[in-house]
Amino acid sequence: MKTTNLKNTLKIFLFASIFISTPQIYSAQTTVQTTPANTSKIWGKVDGIAIEGMVQGPSTEIAPLQIACVFEYTEGDIFNSPPALPAAVNGMVHLDESLKGLITDLRKSGKFAGHSLETLLITPPSGTIGAKKLLLIGLGDRNKFTPELMQQVASVGMEEALRLGVTKYGFATDLKDAGIDSPTAEVAGYGVTGAINAYRTELYLKDKKMSSFKPIEKITLLAGPAFFTTAGEGITKAIGALNK
Repeated sequence: MKTTNLKNTLKIFLFASIFISTPQIYSAQTTVQTTPANTSKIWGKVDGIAIEGMVQGPSTEIAPLQIACVFEYTEGDIFNSPPALPAAVNGMVHLDESLKGLITDLRKSGKFAGHSLETLLITPPSGTIGAKKLLLIGLGDRNKFTPELMQQVASVGMEEALRLGVTKYGFATDLKDAGIDSPTAEVAGYGVTGAINAYRTELYLKDKKMSSFKPIEKITLLAGPAFFTTAGEGITKAIGALNK
């Protein structure tokens, strides 16, 4: 095995091991109920699309397309813990490291500023991350973030997935990684609602013979081990509302 592949294998093993074995990973004063890494659950279906939740990081999720969200750059933002999550459980840190610091370089240099709803599609070298394509979506100024933005972000993600012709994709909000104390269930719900609303618009256009695309079969929303259950509550609520 090549040295690079061995390092990546050890990194993924360590990432998963910490997820599984560490019950108090976010605060020395607070015990957080965690869910083991790689746990997954189909929370329901909307318009034939399975909505899956998974305890996984965006660097290790195996998918034709992985979507990750980033704020406009501030020095060391994803590495300053706290408020960012510790490096051992910070999915964005692992993603950046797997790509040899590419995401930090893009943001720091201004090549990808991370402005609200800005997008950048990356084709990572084979063996670096689990996904064949990585789509970055900007979240704008962290000080102006509102949970409602995730509905627009998820809509953009769905539109790009359809344009790329994939039938399934992963979606990571990366808010906790960046140190934003966001309402997990609400954000997850907006993620589902935004994606499905965009999909329904394309279905409408397709019915009018003004759009053509491969149907989406599954969306996997990634969550950290301490947020899986709460995210599932928001996802389930959104699915119920969309299916009425």
